[in-house]
Amino acid sequence: MTPPGPSGAGGADAETRPEGTVSWGQLAVEVERRLGEAGVAEPGTEAIEARRIVERASGLEGGEYLLGLDRPATQRAVHHLDAMVARRLTGEPLQYVVGRWGFRTLDLVVDRRVLVPRPETEVVAGLALDELDRCRAQRGGGRTVAVDLGTGSGAIGLALAAERNRVDVWLTDVSADAVAVARANLAGLGRAATRVRIAEGDWFAALPTDLAGSVDVVVSNPPYVADGDELPSVVRDWEPSLALFGGPTGLDHLRVLVAEAPRWLAPGGALVVELAPDQAAPVADLARAAGFAVAEVRPDLVGRDRAVVARLAG
Repeated sequence: MTPPGPSGAGGADAETRPEGTVSWGQLAVEVERRLGEAGVAEPGTEAIEARRIVERASGLEGGEYLLGLDRPATQRAVHHLDAMVARRLTGEPLQYVVGRWGFRTLDLVVDRRVLVPRPETEVVAGLALDELDRCRAQRGGGRTVAVDLGTGSGAIGLALAAERNRVDVWLTDVSADAVAVARANLAGLGRAATRVRIAEGDWFAALPTDLAGSVDVVVSNPPYVADGDELPSVVRDWEPSLALFGGPTGLDHLRVLVAEAPRWLAPGGALVVELAPDQAAPVADLARAAGFAVAEVRPDLVGRDRAVVARLAG
């Protein structure tokens, strides 16, 4: 990455440029320009993406970022920056390029083995936390049990463990690759990690049978994209199809979760699932038919139907 100027930009000059002749601020301007010219970032987000990439390459994060923009960049750091920019210019999602992404209070490892954590799923995690609180209050305190099925990076389940002290959490995924990412994120969770278990397997089959009838909350962001639906290339070409597609209508996995959850939930327990807006009403109907006493549709941050919360009678 060369400094801003008429020569354009390219990583090759970094090898011959004297150490420390370009600042991080100059590089941030240049990265923003290159992203804008390539059109890979959403319009208006080029500066935000450039900051994320420069933060990762420089180690200047949070409040240190603005204070460190005048500092000279080392050749090693510029090589790292160039490599990330080159990846982003191919269309690879920013989250994979920088290798980490925020989810509620967590900073998660993410790569092509798992879905990119999204704000909609943060809402789903919040709904699961609300249901855990309700279950604890109904029984007058004590520990609760939550299961995050199809956990991917571990985002939902690890958020539950991080934000509530008295909950035991199971994370499951059918993908060995996803389980490996979830384990990496578990390793960074701190003391709460002692309350989390991870198992590989297909939905409820991954769980020990003695959990049946004792789970307070089952939560999942399952594959729910219909097989024929169009997706943006940044999703279709990069994110794992196993975690995206749910059959001809997108409902295949949601049907399994709704049908099998009552066996695993304790009285008064809840199933919380993320889904597409047009799936909300059909899934709520499926939940009522499966024996749930209540099935409520909940919106995401922009008001679209995004989750169903179904509760067993207490």
